[in-house]
This record gives sequence, structure tokens and C-alpha cells, in this order.
Amino acid sequence: MKKVICSQKAPGAIGPYSQAIEANGMIFVSGQLPIDAATGKMAEGAEAQARQSLENIKHILGEAGLTMANIVKTTVFLEDMSLFADMNKVYATYFDGDFPARSAVAVKALPKDALVEIECIAVR
Repeated sequence: MKKVICSQKAPGAIGPYSQAIEANGMIFVSGQLPIDAATGKMAEGAEAQARQSLENIKHILGEAGLTMANIVKTTVFLEDMSLFADMNKVYATYFDGDFPARSAVAVKALPKDALVEIECIAVR
């Protein structure tokens, strides 16, 4: 059985998808754009965008009663690999101890011309 997870503290889906789905103790968080749900505005710069995307993930996981420590895998999408160091600097501050597995890829374009988008898988 699957359960939809939705946080009002993270931006709503901009298409036909859920913020996150829980199935069999695993939470699949959709790619989070760096949009502040309170203002509707996108953060500027790779560091700020990475921070906002991770904050959105944190809010969604919080809605499920989880923390960033429950994340086992992330995928980071970057507008350009030259942004990797800026993203990585912020990313490292969101995890204590063991880091989750991660992929980071450069893509041709992201929705709303974002520089960063991050998705994850967490477990209970």
C-alpha cells in the first residue's frame, strides 16, 4: 500500500506528481526545486538553491515523522557541473555521521530555470 506525503512548508507539485510517496517503509521524495513555499520565490545562486532544496526535503520528511538521518540515497541535478563545489559545501552540512549514497549529474535544463534540484529516498 502506498501513502501520499505532503507538507505545506514545501512548494506544491507543479505537475501530476506527489511531493513524496511512502511504500513499504520507504519514502520517495520527488525532485525539490529551490522554491520557498512561503514566498513562492526561488533562491538565487547555487549555494542558496541547494540549501532551499534540502530545506524542502527536510520539511517533507518531517511531515512523515522522519529526519535527514533517514535518507539513504539522494540524486542531485545541476544546471552545470561547475556548480558542484557550491552545492557540495551546503549539502555536507545537512548530514551528521554517515552520508547517504548520492549521484550528481548535470542536465541540459531544470524546471523554472533552476540551478539545482534534489530528490531522495529515505527509510523508516
